[in-house]
Amino acid sequence: DVNDTPDAPLDLSLHTTWVNEFSDIGTPVGELFVDDPDKGDTHVYSLVDDAGGAFAVVGDDPVLTELTAGSGLFAPTLFDGYAGFSPRPAGYYALDVVRRPAADLATLFSGGFIASGPTGASRAPTPVWPDGLALTRAEGAGEVQTPVRGAGAGALAVGDRVLMRHAKAGEMCERLAEVARVDADGTARVVPTYRGEGRVFG
Repeated sequence: DVNDTPDAPLDLSLHTTWVNEFSDIGTPVGELFVDDPDKGDTHVYSLVDDAGGAFAVVGDDPVLTELTAGSGLFAPTLFDGYAGFSPRPAGYYALDVVRRPAADLATLFSGGFIASGPTGASRAPTPVWPDGLALTRAEGAGEVQTPVRGAGAGALAVGDRVLMRHAKAGEMCERLAEVARVDADGTARVVPTYRGEGRVFG
């Protein structure tokens, strides 16, 4: 170039665009490469949309890393304790109250959506609304029914609904054909769940 004016990069590419499921937090998703006629130039990378903190460009290294993807985009309960990642819950499902066996106890229909991984409390769904409800130790979240106990049960009647948060996204999206996406302005749009195919497995 006679005027020694820097040329704009010609192309930007991302090599290796996937990782194995259950990879460690911070596992690289891919590496960015730029085709620039000015070979000595340095480049600054940024994300137009980081999916709510799910992706990041790390330091000066042109590597895009996966902090969380898939389930993490719904911010289910399994991600509540992660350091360096503070998601806002974005996915809920509702269960109908079908019985009121005691003043502090309500029985919900179905709801035993247990997440994959080691069996334990961390893989069970959590009642979050109304406040003051918890799964019972004797039964937990069941395939047929899910009893919840606590002060919040007092105001519940048969036909009311209890909002649950799932431990991971898979158990909710595999069992429900559609989800309602609600925008900040209250606009709702129903979309299919299982990879856009609207299928139900189990």
